Amino acid sequence: MAKTVRETIKDLTRHHLLEKKSMCFGQCLTAVGWVGGTLPELYEDDGMVEVTTADVANGGFVVGAALKGIRPIYVVRYQGFQWYNAPIIVNYACKSKEIWGIPCPIFVRSIAMEGAIGPVAGSSHHSLFQRMPGSKIISPMTPNEYDFAYKEFMRDDDVYYVSEHRRSYDNNKEFENIIENGADFTLFPISITRFDAEKARIILKEQGYSINIIHQLWIKPFVFKNEWREALNQSKHGGMVLDDDYEEGAASSIAHSMMIDSEKKVYTYGLEHRTAGFHPDVDNLPPSPELIADRVKTIINK
Repeated sequence: MAKTVRETIKDLTRHHLLEKKSMCFGQCLTAVGWVGGTLPELYEDDGMVEVTTADVANGGFVVGAALKGIRPIYVVRYQGFQWYNAPIIVNYACKSKEIWGIPCPIFVRSIAMEGAIGPVAGSSHHSLFQRMPGSKIISPMTPNEYDFAYKEFMRDDDVYYVSEHRRSYDNNKEFENIIENGADFTLFPISITRFDAEKARIILKEQGYSINIIHQLWIKPFVFKNEWREALNQSKHGGMVLDDDYEEGAASSIAHSMMIDSEKKVYTYGLEHRTAGFHPDVDNLPPSPELIADRVKTIINK
C-alpha cells in the first residue's frame, strides 16, 4: 500500500533526528497523538524538544538552534498561532543571511485545520510569511511533494514555511494537472483546496463545462510556467486562484502576477473576510466543491 502524507512526514522526521542529528521543536510533541501521528515516538535524547506554551518566545529558541547549524524542524500545531510564533523568525532568521551573511535555515511545519476551533487557531496563514523577504513557502499535499519539500530544504539555506493541512495526512495519491485545449476555465488551487477543486471539476464536467486544474505547490517563489500561461490564455473565461487563506494575501498576489503576464482575468476565492467562531454556524471554511463550481459558473455565465 502506498505511503500516506502522515507516514512520509513521520519517516522524514525520524531520519532528520537520528541520521542528521538534528532537533524538532514544538508544543506537546510527545503527547497523545504525536501531532496527528506525524512524529516518530522519540524523546529528548533523540532530539525531540518540548517547548513552553509561550508561543512568542519559542521562535527565538528555534532561531538559536538554526544559527548553530542544526537545521531544526519547528512544529506549529495551528497556523493561526503564527501570529505569535513568527516575529523572531521573520525578523531574524529570514533576514540573517542577507544582512550578516549567516544563513539561518528552519523547516517550519505550519499545520492548518478548520472546524469549530475559533477565531485564532484555524485555517492557513501562509500570507504572513509571503510578504517577508528571506522566506520560501511550499504547500505539499502529497507524499512525493512532502519528500521534495524536505529535500529542497536540505539543499538550501533559507527558512522554509511548509504550509500543511491535517486533511491531507491520510492522502497517499499524487496530483496531476489537467489541461484541455480550449477549456472554459482554469483553476489554480493551493493547499487543501486542491482536493476540493478536483471534486468541483467533476461537478462542472457533468454539467458540460471543460475545466483545467493546475496544482500549486510553490507559493513563494511563484514561477508562472509557460505551460500554465498558455493554458490560461486558451481558457475562454480566464482562471481563479483558490486558497484556504484569506484572499487578500498570497492568492491575490499570485493572481496579480498571472494577469500581468497573461491575456486573461484571474479571480481569487478563499476564506470569507470575517472572523471564525467555535460553532458550525459561525465557522469560516475554505470553499467547498459545490461553492467552487457555483463561483466558476457565475463567472462563465456573467
